[in-house]
Amino acid sequence: MILLPEDLEKIAALTLEHYNQRAEDFREGTRDHDVSQNIAALLRHIKGTPPFSILDVGCGPGRDLRTFSKLGHIAVGVEGAERFVEMARADSGCEVWHQDFLKLDFPDARFDGIFANAALFHIPCQELPRVLRQFHATLKPDGVLFSSNPRGSNQEGWNSGRYGSYHDLAAWRHFMSDAGFSELEHYYRPDGLPREQQPWLASVWRKQS
Repeated sequence: MILLPEDLEKIAALTLEHYNQRAEDFREGTRDHDVSQNIAALLRHIKGTPPFSILDVGCGPGRDLRTFSKLGHIAVGVEGAERFVEMARADSGCEVWHQDFLKLDFPDARFDGIFANAALFHIPCQELPRVLRQFHATLKPDGVLFSSNPRGSNQEGWNSGRYGSYHDLAAWRHFMSDAGFSELEHYYRPDGLPREQQPWLASVWRKQS
């Protein structure tokens, strides 16, 4: 399936509109989600001495920006939904960039780590290689990328007003390795449940030069 530029613009616009219209409900519904396992997975693989510079991709209302800041790190958010940008700036006090996945503009070699929790599955498959290369470029040498996405059988399309791509581990490994990353670990969430009750695939990757 080849998506034309107008298709991509529609995907971005409608998906972001979905979040903008439900911003308050989303914030309340995710405020108490425990993603400490994911934050720890990113931080334990970053080399060097903290504080670390962290880019929170798809930062939403800013919950995880606050956590990284409380841990003493320098967190920057990037978010496409305007209402979330406003919330994240107000609630976290962090710098938040208003950018969507079709129009990313990152500085080179800025970040020690990238935290992409429940965000990258919104990227159409044909655009994912470009976006991952941009992440690769904005990481410092040996930088680390964490991602968590709802897993699937490599299908993509509309789901309840949002566009999503649902990869299995083999496909995700292919995308990440082609973009210049090496795998550090992966696991399924929620922890401690049978695999069929673990819809989330989490993985951690190191930038290769």
